[in-house]
Amino acid sequence: MPRVLWGLIIPFFISLLGLVPEGGQQQPQQQEEQSNRASSRPRTPDDTCYDVKQRPKYCIPDFINVAQGREVTATSTCGRAPQKLCYFLQPVNHTSRRCLLCDQSSPETSYPPAYITDPDAKTCWRSEGGVQSQQSVNLTLPLGRRFELVYLSVRFCSPRPESMAIFKSMDNGKTWVPFQYYSTHCRRVYGQATVNAITKTMQHEATCTDYQTGVKPLTGGLVAFMPLDGRPSARRFEYSPVLQDWVTATDIRIVFSRMHTGKKLGIRRKTAFYGASELQVGGRCKCNGHASRCIDGPDGLTCNCQHHTAGPECDTCKPFYYDRPWQRATPINANECVACECNLHSHRCRFNMELYKISGRKSGGVCSNCRHNTAGRHCHYCKQGFKRDLAKPITSRKACKPCQCHPIGAFTGMCNQTTGQCQCKSGVTGLTCNRCAQGYQQSRSPHIPCVRIQEVMPTTAAAPLEWNTGTECQAYCKPSHSRVHMNLRKYCKKDYVLRAQLLAMEKSGEWWQFTATVLTVYRQRRVPIRRGDQPLWVPEQDLACDCLRVQVGRAYLIIGNDEESPDPARLVLDKNSLALPWRDVWAYKLRRFQQQSRRGKCKVT
Repeated sequence: MPRVLWGLIIPFFISLLGLVPEGGQQQPQQQEEQSNRASSRPRTPDDTCYDVKQRPKYCIPDFINVAQGREVTATSTCGRAPQKLCYFLQPVNHTSRRCLLCDQSSPETSYPPAYITDPDAKTCWRSEGGVQSQQSVNLTLPLGRRFELVYLSVRFCSPRPESMAIFKSMDNGKTWVPFQYYSTHCRRVYGQATVNAITKTMQHEATCTDYQTGVKPLTGGLVAFMPLDGRPSARRFEYSPVLQDWVTATDIRIVFSRMHTGKKLGIRRKTAFYGASELQVGGRCKCNGHASRCIDGPDGLTCNCQHHTAGPECDTCKPFYYDRPWQRATPINANECVACECNLHSHRCRFNMELYKISGRKSGGVCSNCRHNTAGRHCHYCKQGFKRDLAKPITSRKACKPCQCHPIGAFTGMCNQTTGQCQCKSGVTGLTCNRCAQGYQQSRSPHIPCVRIQEVMPTTAAAPLEWNTGTECQAYCKPSHSRVHMNLRKYCKKDYVLRAQLLAMEKSGEWWQFTATVLTVYRQRRVPIRRGDQPLWVPEQDLACDCLRVQVGRAYLIIGNDEESPDPARLVLDKNSLALPWRDVWAYKLRRFQQQSRRGKCKVT
């Protein structure tokens, strides 16, 4: 029995799918030039995914018969009980009558569904005959993975069915959708109108036709279905997601609904049966234009992905190639996945759509876990506490070096990324804030490490106190930095209890003005304290004598009384107040005191 001539069909498929660039076939001169260029360099199996300059280009796997050798299941096969089947080579010609015995107990007399996809075109599957043959019979073919189908043909060793339907599944047989109907009575059998022309709005829908449903020939008849035939967008298939989805399948099911019977045809109901000798499904691995071949793997055929793509269908980008979103390749643009730009400081990144849109759809990669003391979206600047070494490129492992800010002379360990200048405290100078400026001398306070040198002038008045000397400081305050046990009685004696974050400090005469963010007010003063940024005043001598220990950048629990404050109009933190480094465990206890105070417990105590 003759097979389908693939050598003639495949060029038609290629033309139908629009794989030749728009503008027609290449000229012979262009073909010869390309052939010469290709032969001048070593060829690899993936040459079709890259041009002669190794630039990515659109590529697809070859068409194959994906049904060959695969297991087919049938809902009806003759021979479970020995049965005699008869058929005719010519209508109403009893001299052409042939009969055979079907018995599954013997290989010589059995006709299993495996014969439909074996290499021998002369073998034949046969269904049960008689009354059972008037019922629907299903043939189910699992393909093992997703394929893009371009051709399906069934060769019969019985008369072609009067009505049959082809279904496909895209989820390995869990759900089924109609692919094509064939019937001489479309409306009566399938509830479908006979369609002769397919419009653009119904490209993704199954149609019904009476073509290829005739009874002749009684044996050897063919039913062939091309999913893209007659579809308006077929020639621009690679730009039509609707058609790409339409031809995709993981399983095929053929349902024989009705057979031709009648005395004029010489076919009797008692001996009628369905028989198929060959099932061919032409398709290619679904690789989305990023692979030129499929290879055998542990889970079956897998796309040999190129263009930095990955996945069984090349449907995602390889790790670290997330600078732009994955896209299916087209004949015009290969849509290669692009590596993130991390300046050799990271091997991991993620994609951010908002950044991609802001960049004009050019770059959306965000590097993760930057190494070598770098930071930023592209690991392109130094992290806090480090500065750029301009003598080395940003891609160098030693492009960033420590700021080395003095722990006492600088506010923080951060410095200017370019110059390396640290943020010095008042009276302190130097690139790393390691010495006192001119007119200043070193003190004993870590908060004000450098104080202005006082000019000695002859006078009868007593000289001002030098607050950085030990004797005067001991007389001025008696610092206590031990742990404080807070209870409701102590809480009620205070005018204000709040939690604040110190952001910055600057000198103002004999005071230091801290910029503080009040986070929570647990007890309010007579002059209301509002949440948010506001100044917090600390006398210079209180810091110089270490009466208080506060540091910019930290949060504190601040407790004080207005009557002990030297300036009640201001929020003052002095030797009579407490500034304790904040601990999260205090929050619940202070809230409880606050609630008890509102219920009048403070008046009782």
